[in-house]
Amino acid sequence: MRTLLFSMESDKLGYFHGMRESAAAKKKRAQAIYRILSKTYPNVRCELNFKTPLQLLIATVLSAQCTDKRVNMVTPGLFKRYKTADDFAGANLRELQSLIKSTGFYRAKAKNIKGLAQVIVKEHGGKVPQFQDELVKLPGVGRKTANVLLGHAFDIPGITVDTHFGRLSRRFEWTNETDPIKVEFAIMDIFPQKEWTNLSQRMIWHGRRRCFARNPACGACPLSELCPSFGVGETDTKKALAMVKSEADFK
Repeated sequence: MRTLLFSMESDKLGYFHGMRESAAAKKKRAQAIYRILSKTYPNVRCELNFKTPLQLLIATVLSAQCTDKRVNMVTPGLFKRYKTADDFAGANLRELQSLIKSTGFYRAKAKNIKGLAQVIVKEHGGKVPQFQDELVKLPGVGRKTANVLLGHAFDIPGITVDTHFGRLSRRFEWTNETDPIKVEFAIMDIFPQKEWTNLSQRMIWHGRRRCFARNPACGACPLSELCPSFGVGETDTKKALAMVKSEADFK
C-alpha cells in the first residue's frame, strides 16, 4: 500500500488517503483539486473547431463516440458545403452521410443533424436556441451536448458530464453516481455556477492527458496527494511522464 503522504493542500485540509470525509471536507478538497487543475490547464478551451453556435452544435453531435481530432478533420469540408440551418435542413441525406462517415454512426448522426436543423428552421427562425429545455428537444441533443453549446457558444455556465468527467468525479470521490444527470447535479452542489464550464473543460483535459480510463499516469499527476484513487495506474514517475499526452496529440 502506498505510504500516506501529506501535501501542503492535504495537510491544510486535514485530509489524507483512506480517511472518510465530511461533506464540508470533501467540498474543500474538491476546490483544492480545482485550484491545481486551473494552474495545470490555465488556458482551456473547447477542442472542437467552430465559428458559430450552429457549427459547434453540429460538431458536438459528430463527436459522439468519436475524437475531437477526427471531427475537426471532417468539419471544414462539411461547413463549406452547408453554411446555415436551412442548408442542413435541406441536405441530401446520402451526401451528408458521405461527408461525415469517418466519424462513425454516420447514418444516425446524419439523420439527427438534418432533423435538428429542420426544427431550428421551423421553430427558431434558423437560429440555435439558447435555452437548455429547447436544445434538448432537438434530435440527437441531450444535456451534455446542450451544456457544451451553452458554455462555449453562449457563455452560459453548464456542467458537461462526458465519460472523462464522470470517471474523474468518481475517482476523486466527489460522487459515486454513474448516471450522467445525477453526476451533474451532485457536482453543482460543490462548485459555484460561474466555474461550471471551465471545470468541465479542465476535467476533460485532465482525463484525456493524464487520468486515462485504463492505466492513468498517477506518477505524473499534480493531484496525486489529494486523489483517493492514486495508485490505480502507473505510479513510477518516469514511466508516468512518458504516458502524458501533449497539446500536439490533439491537433
